[in-house]
Parts: sequence; structure tokens; C-alpha cells
Amino acid sequence: MRVTSLGYRTDVTLRTMEGAEVTDRGDYLVVRSLDNPNFWWGNFLLLADVPRPGAAVGWVARFAAEFPAAQHVALGVDTADGDAELPADLAVAGLEAERAVVMTAAEVMPPARPNADAEIRALGSDADWRQSVDLAIRCADSGEEGTYLERRAVARRRMTQAGLGAWFGAFDGGRLLAQLGLFDVGSGYARYQHVETDPAARRRGLAGTLLWHAGRYGHDVLGTRTFVIVADPADAAIRIYRACGFATLQGQLLLERVPR
Repeated sequence: MRVTSLGYRTDVTLRTMEGAEVTDRGDYLVVRSLDNPNFWWGNFLLLADVPRPGAAVGWVARFAAEFPAAQHVALGVDTADGDAELPADLAVAGLEAERAVVMTAAEVMPPARPNADAEIRALGSDADWRQSVDLAIRCADSGEEGTYLERRAVARRRMTQAGLGAWFGAFDGGRLLAQLGLFDVGSGYARYQHVETDPAARRRGLAGTLLWHAGRYGHDVLGTRTFVIVADPADAAIRIYRACGFATLQGQLLLERVPR
């Protein structure tokens, strides 16, 4: 199955770089992160098209067959149309639709007021990566915490050590206040990952400054021609991305059922 959505194409590439297995079933892909089964969007099906009316329950059953121990259901849809019409039976199957936007930039611009006080650098030491997990826990609002985030940090660190990209942080007095990753996903593209700012340190220009700093790294070190970021259109952070030169290219459609 050829993935046409830029958002999912880079998602699948990143999961593969982290060590996930990808199996082609013809009309869908199975993406399986064996070392992190509680990573919902590391263990998902990518459907070739929007489910037909009456098919939602069947897709949930197929997910359960592929992931019998999973407490969640995660179905990606390989469409660039984030506003695609959805069948009414999704709710009967317990699925909720989430819509994101895929944004790109040829060059990442500096924010209007870069933060000049924080130390901006790549994470390297054990202490840095411990702080990365702690910051992710402080920022988490989805219930995916603890062991899941620790395993995610291990995968990210392994990717940076392999030279596939870097994970950057903004430090103040040695304390990590904001972070993000940037990884080369091939063909001149680089994908940003998990832009996070400590809730107590927002509105200080940290996220925009990190985006810009990582963009310079992408241009100078990775040889990036196109930067990619996937965002929630309702999230306030999207204004930061636009201010740094990103524009919406595609939509991204996610169908999920999360543990309550």
C-alpha cells in the first residue's frame, strides 16, 4: 500500500525509524511498536480510504484481531482531505474522529521575539533525557504517561544517537522548560515531533525559538528542503507555527477509541 498522505507517510517513516514493524495487508497497513504496546499511535491500522457506511464495526474487529491485548483503537485514514465526510456508524462502533492539519515550510523563520534568556541545545546526557520524560509528564493531557513516555524517550534518544535527527530543549537554570524533535524522513523532508512547553513557562517565546533553532539545524546538517509539522487546528500553538513560516498543505484524519 502506497501512503499518499504526507502526514501519515512521515508518521510511518518515524515509527519505522523507532523500530516499529509495518505489515501491508493490501487495503491497510499494520504499524506495530512491539517495545511500546501502550503507545496508541505507535500501534495502529492505516486504512487506504475512509470506511464505507456500515464498515466501522468491522474495522474495530480487525483492529482487535491485530492487537488483541490493546485497550485502545487507533485507525488512520490515508487521505489528504481532513474534512472528508464520515459515515454515521462510526459512533456506533465507539469511534471518534480527530482532524489535524499537515503544515510545511521551506524555511523556518525566527519568531518576532525570540527568547534570548534560555539555553537552547540538543539533549545528550542521561539527566537531559530524564528531564525530557518529566517535562512530557507535566504536559500530558491524554492519560498516556509513565512507562509509555519513558519508552518513547528511549526510542527518541536511540534515533538521535544514530544521527537521524536531534531532540532540542530550552533550559533555564538547568531545568528543561520546552522541547521538540526534528528528524530526517527522506527525500529532503524533515518532520518536527512533539513541541511541548511546560505549562508554567508558556508565553515566553520558547516554542518559536526552538522551532527556529531546530530549523537551522535541519537546513545546515540534515539538508532539509521541506519542514513538516502536524498540528491540531484548535490548538493555540498553531499560531506559533504560522508565525514561523508554516502553511497548511493537507488535512489528516484519525479515528480512535481511547480507554476511559
